[in-house]
Amino acid sequence: MIRHPRLILLLLAGLAATPAVAAGAEGQEDIAPYKMLRSLQFVQDSVVLGDHSAAEMQRFMLETIDQRLRSIDPSVFDDDRNVDAALIYAMSGGNPQTLEYLISRDVNGHFDNRVSDILRKYMAGKGLLVAQSLVETANEYRDKKIGPYLALVGGNVTLAKSPMEALKLYDQARLHAPGTIVEEAALRRSVAICVDAGMVDKGLEYSRRYIRRFLHSPYASQFADLFVRLLVNHDHEVKADDVVGILSFMDEARQREVYLRIARAAAIAGKGDLARMAAARAQALAGDSDNAFGALADFYGGMASIPTDKIDTAAKNIGTISDKELSPRDQALRAAAKVVAEQILRAPDPASLAQASTPNSNGQEMTSEHADASPTAEQEAEGNPASPAVVGNAAALPSSDKGGQHDGDPSFSSFVTSSRSQLDEIDGLLNKEGN
Repeated sequence: MIRHPRLILLLLAGLAATPAVAAGAEGQEDIAPYKMLRSLQFVQDSVVLGDHSAAEMQRFMLETIDQRLRSIDPSVFDDDRNVDAALIYAMSGGNPQTLEYLISRDVNGHFDNRVSDILRKYMAGKGLLVAQSLVETANEYRDKKIGPYLALVGGNVTLAKSPMEALKLYDQARLHAPGTIVEEAALRRSVAICVDAGMVDKGLEYSRRYIRRFLHSPYASQFADLFVRLLVNHDHEVKADDVVGILSFMDEARQREVYLRIARAAAIAGKGDLARMAAARAQALAGDSDNAFGALADFYGGMASIPTDKIDTAAKNIGTISDKELSPRDQALRAAAKVVAEQILRAPDPASLAQASTPNSNGQEMTSEHADASPTAEQEAEGNPASPAVVGNAAALPSSDKGGQHDGDPSFSSFVTSSRSQLDEIDGLLNKEGN
C-alpha cells in the first residue's frame, strides 16, 4: 500500500533536491507533465529490470498523470516537452480517452494532427488503416523523444502484414531507447518474428540480448516460451553450444527451468537429440535425481528415448517416477508414452502373421500386398496390429483402452502424434528394405 503517494511522486520526479520541495512547497498540481512522465518511465523501466514491487507504483503514476492532464491549463502545452509527455503517456498504457480529451480542446495546434490521428485510430483498434502513415511518421520522428514509442507502435501494427518491416521498426525502437521498457518489448517481439520466420541466427542474437538485459522482467516467461519454440521448431539449425552459451547468462535456477521447458517441448515434438541434451543439462544443474528437478529431467530424457532402440529401458525408467513428482500434464504424457511403448514392444499376433500367407478361393496364396490390411473392429478394440511389422505399426495405436482417458490433453495428443510419425517413417524404411 502506498502511504505517501505525493512524497513518492516528488522523490521520483527528482524534485526533492531542496528541503522546501521535500516539505511539499510544490504541490502536485504544479508539477509539469513532462516531469511526471519521467517518474512513470523510471517506474516502468524499474519493473522490466526486475523491481516487480514497482508495479503498484506504475498504476498509481498512470492514474496521477491522467488526473493532472485532465485538469491542466492548456497553456502548459506551449512547452513541447509537455506535448510529448501527453503522447508518450498515451502510448505507455495511459487512458486513451484522456488523449482524445486533450486533442478535442487543442485550439492552439500544439498537437501534430498526423500523430494525433494515428494514435487515436491505433488505440481504437484500427491501426491497420494508418499503418503506412505510422511507419512514415515513426521514421520522421525517430530522433525525437516520441520516436521510440512510435516505432514500437508501428511495429505492432505492421507485424501481421509485413514482419520484416516490423522488425526494422523494433530495431529502431530499441536502439533509441536502450535499457527501457521499450527495448524490452521490442526485443521480445523481435524474437517472436524470428520464430515464425525461421530466422534462427537473428533469433538467437535477440535472445542473447534479452537475457543479458531483461532476465528479471515480469515478461521473461513469455520470452522463455518463444525461445523454446525457436529451438524446438528449428532444432537442426541450432548448435548445443549456442544454447548453452546463451543460457549461461542466467543463474542456475533459471537455467534449469528453461532446460526443463526445452526438454519437455522437444520430447513432445519428437526432437530426441535436443530433448536429451536439455534433460542432461537440467539434470547436471539439479545435482542428482533425488529431487523433483532431477526426476523431471530423467522423465523428459526418457520420453525422448521412447521412439528409439532404447525404448525398453526408457519405458521402465519413466514408469519408476512417482506420480507426486509429476504434474497432471506430465502424468498424461507418461500415459501417452506407455501407450506408444506397449504397442511397439507387443509381440505380433500369430493370427495377424498368418494373413501374409492366406489361400484364396482358388487355392492360391494371397500375398500381403493383396490381403486386406485394415483391422477389424474387434482387432482395433483389442489393440492387435492388423499387419506384421518388426517394431509394431504406429497407426494401430488404440484411441481408447490404455491411456485413453487423457485423449483430451494436448500434450498427450502431441506426443502420440509425433511418435506415430516417427514410427511410420521406421515402418516405411523397413518396408523398402524388405522389397
